[in-house]
Parts: sequence; C-alpha cells; structure tokens
Amino acid sequence: MQKIDLKKELKHLYQPSTKEVVQVEVPTFQFLMVDGEGDPNTSQEYAQAVEALFAVSYTAKFMVKKGAQGIDYAVMPLEGLWWADDMSVFIANDKSRWKWTMMIMQPHFVATEVIQAAISEVKRKKALPAVGKLRLEAFSEGNCAQVLHIGPFSEEGPTIERLHSFIDARTGRDGKHHEIYLSDIRRADPAKWKTIIRHPIK
Repeated sequence: MQKIDLKKELKHLYQPSTKEVVQVEVPTFQFLMVDGEGDPNTSQEYAQAVEALFAVSYTAKFMVKKGAQGIDYAVMPLEGLWWADDMSVFIANDKSRWKWTMMIMQPHFVATEVIQAAISEVKRKKALPAVGKLRLEAFSEGNCAQVLHIGPFSEEGPTIERLHSFIDARTGRDGKHHEIYLSDIRRADPAKWKTIIRHPIK
C-alpha cells in the first residue's frame, strides 16, 4: 500500500527553520475549512470547529485507505487564518473579537465526493455541531514569508515581529496572519510547541 506524508513532500512549506525568515511560493491547495470568531482558549465554537475538522479529515483518510485507491496518507496539521475588523484588538489582546478560519489541507487525490461522504458519515455517527459549517475550498496564498516558532502561543510576539520586519523591508504585508500547528497541544509541553507563522507578501 502506498504511504504518503505531504509534510515531508512539501518540506519547504511545512518544515521551516527557527533561525531565519524565508520567502516561499505557496501553490493552491484544497482545504476543509470552517469560520468563526472568539477566544480560541475559551470559545466553544472554536473547540467544536477543530473537533469537526479532525473528525472529517480522519474519516476521509480511512475511506481513501479502504477504497480503490488504496492510499494511506498522514492527516495534515491544523492551520488557522486570523484577523479582526479592528486590528487593534490584537495589540490589546482582546481575543473575544478575533476572527478565524480553521482548516486542514486535503491531499489532491482526495475527491470532493469522498469529503462529502465523510461529512455525511460524521454527521450520522457523531452529530458534531460544527460539521454542517464545514466547506471544501481551494486556497491560494502565493508569495509568502514564514518562520518556525517554538514555545507557547503567548510568546509568539517577537517571532511575529521578525516576520513582519522581513516583509515590510520588501513590499509590505498582504492577506491574513496564518499559523500552522505542528504539535499536539493536548500532549506536548508548551515550551516545545512548534508553530509555523506565515504571512502573504504584497
């Protein structure tokens, strides 16, 4: 059986260095997505969104593995786009007004029909509140800068400043703040959490 780990195949996008900010060209990928707002630490909506994303992603994985394709692949990490109507809420750390799109990339060989079947299966078996809000969408970021942050989310500030300085010294920022969560935060020591911080360049 063929085994695929896209994190390894896309090493330049999913295994950046902590030492330097790098510029990357991010092609169009398909993502399972869900939108929401509120503090990710306390919001029930956020917790339900993440639960639904992983439930459907793993269901799709097992459908592909058991199906005619016979491909066993690693489910990709959770990713998040973050913004606010008034960006000063990030400076004030008013997380209740944060807006987000949480998402998990789906391999190109996972057909739309498989995702739809996985959503139906999760609805039938688990009745998760956020499953009905999920959508499959092509997402293209293009020219970006990124860097790896190690440590708790509360200590991302200096890493984000390095990233912004790198971009602002060129043409300026575009699009939304993007984070990719490589660690299982339920199990890993916060001091060792690995988060890719990415931002599009104008």
